[in-house]
Amino acid sequence: MAGHSQFKNIMHRKGRQDKVRSKLFSKLAREITVSAKLGLPDPGMNPRLRAAIIAARAENMPKDNIERAIKKAQGGDAESYDEVRYEGYGPGGVAVIVEALTDNRNRTASEVRATFTKSGGNLAETGAVSFMFDRVGIIEYETGMASADQMLDAAIEAGAEDVVSNANGHEIYTTQESLREVAKALEAKFGEPRKAALTWKPQNTISVDDEQGEKLLRLIETLEDNDDVQNVYANFEVSDALVVKMSA
Repeated sequence: MAGHSQFKNIMHRKGRQDKVRSKLFSKLAREITVSAKLGLPDPGMNPRLRAAIIAARAENMPKDNIERAIKKAQGGDAESYDEVRYEGYGPGGVAVIVEALTDNRNRTASEVRATFTKSGGNLAETGAVSFMFDRVGIIEYETGMASADQMLDAAIEAGAEDVVSNANGHEIYTTQESLREVAKALEAKFGEPRKAALTWKPQNTISVDDEQGEKLLRLIETLEDNDDVQNVYANFEVSDALVVKMSA
């Protein structure tokens, strides 16, 4: 399994158990507000806003919170956030991409740099590692929504580029441009996905030993715990034993 999916699943399970829900809701609300402010407040006409709402629903964010975040974008009191991407290397030379929404670039850059340094990695210039990833669309469904063959057939018919089905669910990959149309076609057949957004997909993954893998997962967990960080991606694989250990 690709590293980005592997640690996302680990952190997702850990997040449900350990992280304060208010912090998660705050990040989700920030993305909804920014998305609504940059485009139309109608999710049917604003793909990014729709993706943000789907992500919020997947975490059981109350409907009132979602509506409040959208209305905030239409008022004059909405904070101004900059979208920033950081790139660097973690332990073992693993490439890491960090996406943030921040109202203070200097603060966020300092905190992200310190997190990399403490983990034995280093922050690099923008563009230093992103060439190792493809910017694509991803649509995710739970395993029980369809068999692997059913999802593959439907995804091909909808115009998807690739499908990965495993015990964690179905991942359908699209081009950036076709994400919205493929998502609409699959939603008509299987219902609303648990995720539909743009992602950074590693072209190749690096295998690391358990010690490096644990350090990398701690790095990612610390980055994701930062209030300004929205998403973290990396191009590594860890052993099944470490997956079990970290998700326990």
